[in-house]
Amino acid sequence: MSELDDARLSGTAGEAVDSLRTAGAKAEVRLVLLRHGETAWSTARRHTGRTDLPLTELGEEQARGAGKLLAALKLRDPLVLTSPRERAIRTAALAGLSDTVVDDDLAEWDYGDYEGLTTTQIRETAPDWTIWTGEVPGGESAAEVQARADRVLASVVPALPGRDTVLVGHGHFSRALIARWAELDVREGRRFAMSTGAITVLGYEHDVRTVLAHNLVPNIDGVSL
Repeated sequence: MSELDDARLSGTAGEAVDSLRTAGAKAEVRLVLLRHGETAWSTARRHTGRTDLPLTELGEEQARGAGKLLAALKLRDPLVLTSPRERAIRTAALAGLSDTVVDDDLAEWDYGDYEGLTTTQIRETAPDWTIWTGEVPGGESAAEVQARADRVLASVVPALPGRDTVLVGHGHFSRALIARWAELDVREGRRFAMSTGAITVLGYEHDVRTVLAHNLVPNIDGVSL
């Protein structure tokens, strides 16, 4: 239990990891998504696509905490792919993930003209706007993001029977991956809120694609994030 003790897990997150670890010998497939740690813009809820920002001090702690969760999962010879953005690459390194491969398709949603803006600011000119249902001038459409998510999944599925896969990326695009893994329209990613530094585990139950655990975060300094 040392890995779990170091991570200071409690409550739902700890129970979920215990369950996944216990089931690990039986599970044939685990596709793990890790969102990068906190940045100054994620704290301010500013849409951060192409802009490359460093992790905050808390973001680095989140990444290290995520590493403890990943260690507790006892992943099988994981294939690790990461977004090309430094905040994702740094998160992977701090989480103890090695032999990472950069995949441009794991980049965050391209927010175009809305880069750096908050939803509240965008709604001043586009009432009721969300990234899932609204237009993104100068950026990616939901259909384009769906196609990109499908490419990522198609590229990793062949490896899954023999080894686990970890995809290190971003909030909105990770949620798009969850929706597409669950065979939902990409817009249904809006149903899967994902915190900075959080982990989601995808897999199968009775040969049906499913979400095994979602939005797992460790306790950091006694505060559940």
